[in-house]
Formats: sequence, C-alpha cells, structure tokens
Amino acid sequence: MELDEVLTERDQIAIDIREIVDKETNEWGIDIKGIKIQEIELPAEMKRAFAMQAEAEREKRAIIIKSEGEKIAAQKLADAAKIMTSEPGAIQLRTLQTIRDIAQDPSEKIVIFMPSDITDIATDLVKKRKK
Repeated sequence: MELDEVLTERDQIAIDIREIVDKETNEWGIDIKGIKIQEIELPAEMKRAFAMQAEAEREKRAIIIKSEGEKIAAQKLADAAKIMTSEPGAIQLRTLQTIRDIAQDPSEKIVIFMPSDITDIATDLVKKRKK
C-alpha cells in the first residue's frame, strides 16, 4: 500500500489483519474480535523527508502571505500618492510631518530637504543669466 493509504485507511487495514489472524488462529480455538492500529512507525529517513516537506510548505505560505501584504501596502501607497497629488498642500504637510518625526532625535540624522524641482529652477536661472 501507499503511505497515504496506510495513514488514511487504518480501520480497513485493521479489519483485514483481523480476518487474516482470525483464520490462522481459528483452528486453535481462538476467536479474534478486533485489532486496533495504535501507532505506525515510519523509518527515520521518511520522517526527515516529511519534516523537510513540511518546512518547505511553511516557507511557501510565509512567502505568499508576505507578498500579498506587500501588494496591499503598495496599493495603499499608490492610493495615498493619488490623494496627495490631487491636493496642493498635502505633500508639503507630509514633508513637515516627516521633518517633525525625524527631529525627535536630531543626533542620529542630518537631513537636507530640497524641493524636487530645484534643478529645474536652477537651470532656468542659468539660462536667464546667459541671455
């Protein structure tokens, strides 16, 4: 029998064993009423294989759960970005919140904030001066 059958068909195996043993012991006057399979001992290498398979399955589930969480987080960030770009002062408010959060312990970080369009402004100034 396959291992899966052995593990799932314990009752049927016990019935089959009872019938075989009952036939063999019948001529001795022994009547077997029942056999119960209490434990199935697997070889050590099979136990290791099961353990490795179970570990791989746990890792697979963990990776799937983590990637689903990252997907949800990315969607939430995209939604937040859409909202912030639709409101003129939202990005500036978020920048001020970030500065406040970083300023909690200024000894750990030095942060220089520059507007993202500073290079465009600088290029326009240089062009104007050349004219």
